[in-house]
Amino acid sequence: MDTREIVGLVPAGGQATRIAPLPCSKELYPIGFRSTDAGHGLQTKVVSHYLLEKMSLAGITKAYFVLRPGKWDIPAYFGDGLLLNMQLAYLVTRSPLGVPYTLDQAYPFVEDAMVAFGFPDILFQPDDAFIQLLSRQRTNDADVLLGLFPTDLPENEDLVDVDEKGRVREIVIKPQRTRLCYTWGIAVWTPVFTRFLHEYVSARQDPLSGSRELTAGDVLQAAIENHLRVDAVPVSKDPYLDIGTPERLFKAVKDFAVSQDD
Repeated sequence: MDTREIVGLVPAGGQATRIAPLPCSKELYPIGFRSTDAGHGLQTKVVSHYLLEKMSLAGITKAYFVLRPGKWDIPAYFGDGLLLNMQLAYLVTRSPLGVPYTLDQAYPFVEDAMVAFGFPDILFQPDDAFIQLLSRQRTNDADVLLGLFPTDLPENEDLVDVDEKGRVREIVIKPQRTRLCYTWGIAVWTPVFTRFLHEYVSARQDPLSGSRELTAGDVLQAAIENHLRVDAVPVSKDPYLDIGTPERLFKAVKDFAVSQDD
């Protein structure tokens, strides 16, 4: 049995330019409500709380936020993690070059751990998504295990080409046309991938040629090409909801307000 510590890793280095200006970091935008500790009344629930809550349900007790300078409202809000019965810590990145560089800031702290990864501005179901991934990870020797979701916006996502045994053949970045119907939204990975990511970004301290920044999908594809084992498993029948655009943010606020009324 793998006895390595499982550590949550949450990238929060973005500037939320598509929905700017905001009165707070995007990760703290209120979406829905939660019951107070006393059980009498409600308090607002910020978007990143949902991700941390699902990690906590999977038995993950420690997580790192990786922040860019200025997003001090995140540690001010979550503090040491008592709100979620987790131990939270905060790392600072000054790299503007994309999520992989943000994640690599945590390398000295997670290099020997099993990492559970999720985006703090994405809402998804079911609650046991990380439980599913970690359970599957215990039965195979994949270096990375991706949690798959059906996508309703394939042109905006990383599409995953997976074979009948669950092995990922290719990560296709934002295709204009595709037969693929699944994207990935969460992941767990071993120190093998953590080291690969660190070496990959250390070897190229400049962005991709062209207009777009390096993405996590780019590093996953590079890992596949370098013969790391990347597997995937569907964890949901429903698409996730990324609040990164005004339209999607409106939908999230509306949907969660309705579910609360119900």
